[in-house]
Order: sequence, then structure tokens, then C-alpha cells
Amino acid sequence: MDCCERILIDEGSLAKRVSEMAGRINADYEGKRLTVVGILKGSFVFIADLMRRITLENVEVDFMKVSSYGPFTDAMDAISVTQDLDADVRDKHVLIVEDILDTGRTIAFLLGTLKARGPASVKVCALMDKPGRRLVEIEADYTGFRIPDEFVVGYGLDYAQKYRHLPYIGVLRKDLVK
Repeated sequence: MDCCERILIDEGSLAKRVSEMAGRINADYEGKRLTVVGILKGSFVFIADLMRRITLENVEVDFMKVSSYGPFTDAMDAISVTQDLDADVRDKHVLIVEDILDTGRTIAFLLGTLKARGPASVKVCALMDKPGRRLVEIEADYTGFRIPDEFVVGYGLDYAQKYRHLPYIGVLRKDLVK
């Protein structure tokens, strides 16, 4: 597609890795009550594919949306929940599903927020990890791909609400970033 310098992760690699991640999740949570929490909007394609491969009997899915925009984007207190869970996660195992682990600020905020609600456990599943941008020392429990510090779009990730529909992860052309 014209918007990308190159394809970083193709459709086949995405499908294979999502299946592998689901296999680990199935094994780790067998016999447990699991609530999968998708972080909107970026994770919606990933979570849809992941959920179709999770074979657990006692699994729920819910969504949260957080905002970290504004003049204080480097401060943890600038992050806020703009759409909260519908479900109570007390005594349940919670798996946060995020599109990309970047600075770590959002995941650290979500871990604190959800742990305060009394779940049995909270873990993180990130399709991509960009460790070169990390500001908060945090690692995902399940990671799909480690990627370089480049602006990526596709498979749910956007730039200015565009390119989410791409079936692959591509590196956005620099001239398109304003």
C-alpha cells in the first residue's frame, strides 16, 4: 500500500504468532476464570483473532479505553480511563490485551487500576513490543513481536484514524507523519 515504506509483519506471520500466543494462554489458564480486557481502539483486530483461537470454557471479554493525550503526555497522571469495564474482575484472572507496548506508561497505569479491583491475577499480552521507547520498566507476559522504534500502522493500529484496516503491520512513510 502507498502509505507504508515496507511491510514489517505480514499476514501469515501475524496469524502464526497469534495462534502460538493463544496456545500459551490456553495452557496457562486451563481450568481458570479468565477475563480478557482489550484496550481500544488499537487492539480490536488482534483481540478478535486471539479470541477466536482461545479454547477455554470459562473466558469473558471486555474492553477499556484510555487516553494519554494532552499537554502532560509524559506524566502518569495524564492517563485516564475514558471507557471502563462492564464486568467485575474481582477474583478473576485478567489478561490485558494491547496492540503495542511502547513507553510502558499505559500498561503500568492499567496494571495499577485493575490490580486495585481485587483480581486473582493480572497479566499483559501485547502483539508488539517496542523496547527502544520504554520509559517505565515493564514487560509483557505474552509478546508477539519485538519491533524497532518506527511508526507502524495496520492490523488495528492507526495514524490519525487511518490505516487500521490494513491486514499487515507496515512502517508508515515518514512524509505522511505531520
